[in-house]
Amino acid sequence: MQRRLVSNRRGKDEAEKPFWISFSDLMTSLMVLFLVIMCVALLAVTKKDTDRKAAERGRSNDISKMVTNLEDCAKPFGVTIRRERNVIDFGDQARFESASHQLRADQANLLRRFVPCVLKMAKLIPKKGWLKRVVAEGFADRQGTYLFNLDLSLKRSQRVLCVLLEPQSATSGGLSIKDKASIQELFLVGGYSFNSAKESLGQSRRIELRLEFYEVGEDRQSKLTGSQSEMGSCALGVGL
Repeated sequence: MQRRLVSNRRGKDEAEKPFWISFSDLMTSLMVLFLVIMCVALLAVTKKDTDRKAAERGRSNDISKMVTNLEDCAKPFGVTIRRERNVIDFGDQARFESASHQLRADQANLLRRFVPCVLKMAKLIPKKGWLKRVVAEGFADRQGTYLFNLDLSLKRSQRVLCVLLEPQSATSGGLSIKDKASIQELFLVGGYSFNSAKESLGQSRRIELRLEFYEVGEDRQSKLTGSQSEMGSCALGVGL
């Protein structure tokens, strides 16, 4: 009887052991698998964040080099680069008369001589291509109505493009066909009424060139440049 009880208990223990060992092994394996997955996911997120920060530092360094080169090129022209706003400020050299969007001959010549500096900066690191666009912005003072000044500021910014893209002549000089094609790709027109007025009326009647740069990971825009014959010409009239 004693042998039979011992034999029965041993058989029962041996039948139960494989089940409990298998269940605990399964739980351990699942826990290890969970930890491995969490570690891999954490590493992937950390690496992505590190790569993005490195790319942003590289972008900042590239843009800083580009702007530094632009500053060096701008000094002989008396043009200031406002780094905090990424704006090219011409100061008193790009002021308009009241209610006018006409540029004097010396102002037009300054634009034509200086803008190649901007185009050179755009080509400084062509593989990166951080420069997105250059916005020619015209501004108006607080005299007159809002819509009148809005239209006037837009015409002032348009005048910048007309001056840069006008046909070359012996008296006015001009940009090369290649530079004009680059201007078509990069330059846009934008006008502001007296929303951004300066302290004085004269300072408010101005033009600026604002530089816009691509962000890290931002899709590059496809640029379709028209041929020289498609450029046309700006209409002449009062104040032009």
